[in-house]
Amino acid sequence: MAKQKAKVTKAARPKGPAKDGGSRKKARAVRMETIAVEVNDGVALLALARPDVHNAFDDVLVAELTAALEALDRDPSVRAVVLMGQGRSFCAGADLNWMKKMAGYGHAENLADAKALAAMLSTLRHLTKPTIARVHGAAFGGGVGLVACCDIAVATQHAAFALSEAKLGLVPATISPYVIEAIGARQARRYFLTAERFTAAEAFRIGLVHDIVPDEELDARINELLGHLLVAGPCAQAEAKALVRGVAHRQIDDELIAETAECIAVVRASAEAREGVAAFLGKRTPKWVPAMLREDHER
Repeated sequence: MAKQKAKVTKAARPKGPAKDGGSRKKARAVRMETIAVEVNDGVALLALARPDVHNAFDDVLVAELTAALEALDRDPSVRAVVLMGQGRSFCAGADLNWMKKMAGYGHAENLADAKALAAMLSTLRHLTKPTIARVHGAAFGGGVGLVACCDIAVATQHAAFALSEAKLGLVPATISPYVIEAIGARQARRYFLTAERFTAAEAFRIGLVHDIVPDEELDARINELLGHLLVAGPCAQAEAKALVRGVAHRQIDDELIAETAECIAVVRASAEAREGVAAFLGKRTPKWVPAMLREDHER
């Protein structure tokens, strides 16, 4: 069967910036059973909140994380999402009690459970807002999948990683598309088969994370990246994410060339592009830049 090509399609465009230029708003915080969300100055901090079990997945966390991601993507005040873990770890993969329960499921129940996990990963991967994985401590199994789904990943030097499923007689099936995209098939063959732990330096070498920093510098590095993300156009970022998904692994042919030409033609005519070019030519800050960053941006 011929492999169907992905297409460069128009992103689900977020709503444009506020007319006041994104003035500061009061922080909003929501606590669910397994996650915590705080939105402040356009940044959503989305924390896995099961520190007693190293933020391991269960069906409740999967459902709540999916719902939170969908809500943040709909929220025009959110410009970027930082995914993090409370306590000593980022995410240790699947919860042992949940896995024990799943072992007694029939095929239909296991399939429904797996589809829910796959939907959560896809929701994170296809979020229109930029996403950053803030990785410390352990990132095992499904935790590696979360890292791979994010646009940018930053880890501390002491973070530890493992695709540990094979040690449990399992396979990293639902996370495999995202992990293989991040590290490549050659590295995936090693780490899927050995299930060995590897260091942050190795995660950087194979492309799973973009940067490694001392523990005490993790938040400063995240904030630096957020500073870059918040001065870029939100619609352009959504389009850029769709562009990468649509172009990656495609043959460079007439069809792809035509699609990319159509993409830039549409974007050039958008309100955000007109504002961005006018701001550049007028030597002023675009309206979408948050008020807190305007002074630094104009220097």
